Amino acid sequence: MESRPVGETSGFVLTGGTSSRMGRDKARLPFHGGTLVEHVAECVRAAAGSVTLVGAPERYGGLGLAALADHYTDCGPLGGICTALEITSADWNLIVACDMPGVTAEFLGELVEAARKEPVDAVVPEAPHPFAAGPNATAESGTALHPLCAVYHRRVLPVALRQIRNKSLKMHDFLAALQIAKLPAAAIFVENVNTPLDWASR
Repeated sequence: MESRPVGETSGFVLTGGTSSRMGRDKARLPFHGGTLVEHVAECVRAAAGSVTLVGAPERYGGLGLAALADHYTDCGPLGGICTALEITSADWNLIVACDMPGVTAEFLGELVEAARKEPVDAVVPEAPHPFAAGPNATAESGTALHPLCAVYHRRVLPVALRQIRNKSLKMHDFLAALQIAKLPAAAIFVENVNTPLDWASR
């Protein structure tokens, strides 16, 4: 099912992953009277004008949200990004993981507006990182990039497909092949939840 862009932007929420460390489906964690994925989806819709879930439509069909299956199994989030970019008709695409309870429509709107102004392939948040040695961290600055809460131009699809063909599935390798702009962000907007302890601390 194709997302319907408003203007030049479409929105997508990645729901893939096994949630093995959480022990249950992260997307369906109870949050603000609904589920976590519904919260993230509403923020994405408000910022981008539309929202489509990517991953296991049979699991989320009852939520009343457009959903489509990931075209690339066992390829991690890069497969979900490829799927979104294959079906979009918008130039700019807001793509957010389902496990970020701190995202707001206002922050995502800032990402979208930055993308429309910058002559780049993607706009990616850069937030304080508690461990400078993380895979997307910059040791000198103590910050980290967050590619699963970002805006991508659909022209990067060939790059993403090449990464998949080469079995180079790490998101920081994908970002390294793009021209990106960094948007400074507070960590709360981009922190994700992976374990029951992470969730309990919210």
